[in-house]
Amino acid sequence: MDAIVITVNGHEHSVEVSADTPLLWVLRDTLGLTGTKFGCGMALCGACTVHVDGEATRSCTTRISAVAGRSITTIEGLSSDGSHPAQVAWIEEQVAQCGYCQAGMLMTTAALLAKNPAPSDSDIDDALGGHICRCGTYQRIRRAVHQAAEKHMAAKQAEGGAR
Repeated sequence: MDAIVITVNGHEHSVEVSADTPLLWVLRDTLGLTGTKFGCGMALCGACTVHVDGEATRSCTTRISAVAGRSITTIEGLSSDGSHPAQVAWIEEQVAQCGYCQAGMLMTTAALLAKNPAPSDSDIDDALGGHICRCGTYQRIRRAVHQAAEKHMAAKQAEGGAR
């Protein structure tokens, strides 16, 4: 096995795994980043969603060789202190029940807000439509995404005003 170099949460790692190893297992088993969850193994539930170069990506079916040299962000790297607008909104809206799906939903929400800072209900449904929440907190999730969008916009405006 040759070493594969990936950047995860801003830190470069050289991992010696088979090139066809799913990214999920490299993150969890090799790097010890267990916030990204295994749900279905077929990219159907969304629990394993991470960002690859800013794009929401299902890590359970993404081979490590496909992300060599690319930037990967996991839920652990979304913010160091839980201050990302989506994380704050999730807590304020009391979205999580069991919480298993939440890391993937948060990662998809963060990617959505980066591209679309004011998503409609339809935009949210399209972005999160492939995620499964067995607890059924979909209405709270939608409210949290709207709230996160407002927080995201306020933070952007504050950054612009501070310059």
